[in-house]
Amino acid sequence: MIDYQMDQQGIATLSWNVADHPMNVLNQASIAAFDAAVRRAIADEKVKGVIITSARPEFVAGGDLDLIRRIRTPAESMDITKTLTATLRTLERSGKPFVAAINGTALGGGLEIGLACHRRLVADSPKIELSLPEVTLGLLPAAGGTQRLPRMIGIKSALPYLTEGRKVAPAKALEAGLVDEVVAADQLLTRARQWLLTEGADQVVKPWDGKNFKFPGGAVQTPGVIQIYAVIAGQILAKTQGLYPAPEAILACIYDGCQVDIDTGLKIEQRQFARLATSTTTKNMIRTLFYSMGDANRLADRPKNVPTRQFRKVGVLGAGMMGAGLAYVGANSGLDVVLVDVSLEAAQKGKTYAEKLLDAQVAKGRLTAEKRAQTLLRIQVTDDYAQLTGCELVIEAVFENREIKAEATRQAEAVLAADTIFASNTSTLPITGLAEMSARPENFVGMHFFSPVDKMPLVEVVRGKRTSDTAVAQAMDLVKQLRKTPILVGDCHAFYANRAFGLFPYEAMILLKEGVNPNLIENAARLAGMPMPALALTDEFSIELLYKVMKQAQADQGKRYREQPQDIVLSAMVETCGRIGRKDGKGFYDYPADGKKRLWPGLAEYFPLAAQQPGLEEVQMRLMFVQSVEAARCVAEGIVSAKNADVGSLLGWGFPAALGGAISQIDSIGATRFVAECDRLTLVCGERFHVPQQLRDMAAKGTRYLE
Repeated sequence: MIDYQMDQQGIATLSWNVADHPMNVLNQASIAAFDAAVRRAIADEKVKGVIITSARPEFVAGGDLDLIRRIRTPAESMDITKTLTATLRTLERSGKPFVAAINGTALGGGLEIGLACHRRLVADSPKIELSLPEVTLGLLPAAGGTQRLPRMIGIKSALPYLTEGRKVAPAKALEAGLVDEVVAADQLLTRARQWLLTEGADQVVKPWDGKNFKFPGGAVQTPGVIQIYAVIAGQILAKTQGLYPAPEAILACIYDGCQVDIDTGLKIEQRQFARLATSTTTKNMIRTLFYSMGDANRLADRPKNVPTRQFRKVGVLGAGMMGAGLAYVGANSGLDVVLVDVSLEAAQKGKTYAEKLLDAQVAKGRLTAEKRAQTLLRIQVTDDYAQLTGCELVIEAVFENREIKAEATRQAEAVLAADTIFASNTSTLPITGLAEMSARPENFVGMHFFSPVDKMPLVEVVRGKRTSDTAVAQAMDLVKQLRKTPILVGDCHAFYANRAFGLFPYEAMILLKEGVNPNLIENAARLAGMPMPALALTDEFSIELLYKVMKQAQADQGKRYREQPQDIVLSAMVETCGRIGRKDGKGFYDYPADGKKRLWPGLAEYFPLAAQQPGLEEVQMRLMFVQSVEAARCVAEGIVSAKNADVGSLLGWGFPAALGGAISQIDSIGATRFVAECDRLTLVCGERFHVPQQLRDMAAKGTRYLE
């Protein structure tokens, strides 16, 4: 795992080479091997200096999360972290110079190894990233990162790297002080040897081990630092609502650890890490954000019998908001895009949307004018379906109407090759029904993108009854090419994400109808970790839209339609009050042109406050549980897998990552308690809280959806 070599000049080279893993990772075996190699080099009198590098394209990619997932007690965590911590302290106090020759990406513990060395050199490559990303998975750097980095670059400068997981390229790392030199890749080891032989012997004492050490920029208790520390602590609490313990634990490590010697600080760091590593929040975040998300991005559900396809040219039907967004992300990913609408003027409006997005990037210095021009050249606008000839996949994004979609399908298929995949971007209409309008239903697949397309990473790939493996596989290939995350879902009305998420704003409306204070409703959602309160969110995507969905369902189902509890609120807001959402400047909120939005005072007239208000926890439970119940129904019906349900809820509508997702929330609470609470809510609130039999059986057996 650690290749050890020594040259005739007395320079030992320790090369990380964890051959039994896809990347160099820190686990019990590799840490032990590294410790042995470091001690061997220190003990050998012939060794004058040591280079730490990698035999693989990456340097070290951080800790092995499989190891962390298995931690059950704080004692287990302490056993894991203390070895590497001790090794790095031995290294930096050995009296021999160590230099990190960082030849590839160094994340987490990989960067922490570099921080302990007496010199850090990094190869000059745009592909290399340096970061301490542990906070994004509910953890903290546990090999000295919270103690060494503030002592190196100052507390204020270190905070973004530790509390946000900020990533930097080599040049930025040099500017920030994370590394000492950026070196041409083919000169990296040569320069490392040169430094060891000429300067290294004079730089074997780390600043914090020397006399009269002072923190760059001031210690914790100096006025400037304590002020910025307090501001950042307040910002973190406002952002996390106390649901995510990792940022707070990192702040505690810095505040407490940087007031004592580094060895005591390292012990503080290890104890805080042990607390995080055993927390449910961290387990949830690792499972969903790393493992489940990783499976989705690797296309784990893609049919294996279909060769991978790389697309060059795609078509988009409809240049409205969704179609324009699709044209932009396609062109921005290097694809040629044919954007079709009923007129050249309408199609050009779609391209103008891409121009505005690109212009904004140029203005911020993120894109060159040349790159902007090249991207726009890839978008061809037309009102002629014949221009779709040669497209390898076509995405229909026209108005959400069966007849309009049918006509677009017929016109496109008339000019497309027989094996061209046709995808519908519908958000609610079942794919099987839409495919009946196609001459080639086996090539017909759902690709449900989320708005705004340029920002939202999730795509639901929907398999209809007659959709072939080839159509599913190629749709997933395109999603990956667009740098988005696909989840495979089954066919039903609204599919998975809209179906489960839709109950969140509906439940808020039901609470409003019951006389619950709208401020309580909004605060309950915010404090539960939702990215936006439910009534405000409804204003954003339009009360009128939900009203139209209700009216369409009434028209489609006729006498079979069952009135829903939220219908009266939608009708009152649109028909009686004329308040359709933010786009019209008035919805559940008022939107004054020169002021901050505020809840509409008139709500009290139409939905009078009940004399007795429910508690905050009860409102939170209703808003959050109703989403998980519907997700559980989708899993029970085979619409979506449990892990994809979690990924979809995080990426599709911002379900709190601390809970792991809509399904992981059930696992975190425990199926037995969740079912009991839902049974109580069913009696009080109605059938929308009725759990599926699959979940009831799990509660009886004491089992979980995910491990």
